[in-house]
Amino acid sequence: MRHLLFTSDGEQALQAVMQRLPVLAFDFDGTLAPIVARPDEAHVPATVSQGLARLAKHLPVAIITGRGVADVRPRLGFEPRYVIGNHGAEDPEVGPPSAASQALDALRHRIAARQAVLDRAGVAVEDKQYSLALHYRLAPDAGEALVCIEDLLQGIDPALKRFGGKCVVNIVATGLPDKGDALCALVRRAGADSAVFIGDDVNDEAVFMRADPHWLTVKIGRDDPLSRAMFFLDSDAELVAVLERMLALRGLDR
Repeated sequence: MRHLLFTSDGEQALQAVMQRLPVLAFDFDGTLAPIVARPDEAHVPATVSQGLARLAKHLPVAIITGRGVADVRPRLGFEPRYVIGNHGAEDPEVGPPSAASQALDALRHRIAARQAVLDRAGVAVEDKQYSLALHYRLAPDAGEALVCIEDLLQGIDPALKRFGGKCVVNIVATGLPDKGDALCALVRRAGADSAVFIGDDVNDEAVFMRADPHWLTVKIGRDDPLSRAMFFLDSDAELVAVLERMLALRGLDR
């Protein structure tokens, strides 16, 4: 992670990519929608959705999220060209990933058997069909919740992989597309020649690591000094200004 986006270097990079034909891609939680204690309460603020809707009339806009597609769509407040869910694995135009849900079935049975223990620890289970999320944001003791999660995941099927996030542990089937795979596929599908991607969490690093030099990648927050994003923003509150600048660079601010 190199520079703040709102610098001369960031402005130059944004100008360069907006002069091309980019896919404009965004994470949802912590990027378009502020992080909230209860995931069901998340939504895109009107100022953000309005800017995205204007951009979407002229450029391919994509949402690439850890949420399921059906869950995130009604929270957007506008209609993007593409919505990719489950960390890149769920693409409605491609169809369901083969055997992804079945690979999780054994873990689902294990969760059901330990549901009371998870509830006491404050671990909320979110089943997104092609991935599972174990949330502990509301746990009274985060350390205890993590111990409970570790115990649950001990010796899980090697056909599954796990990765962390902001007060969440995610589990997906191995071999499925990640966010980097998803965005590369969308660039090809849209006939684009570059991409912008803005995200804030661990699973967004898959895009940051895959980005071509003429892409623009931005991480929200400075919490990971090892992030591979090209630029950063201090908070999701700055996203409105980024969208306004994108519109201006395409002559759409009038």
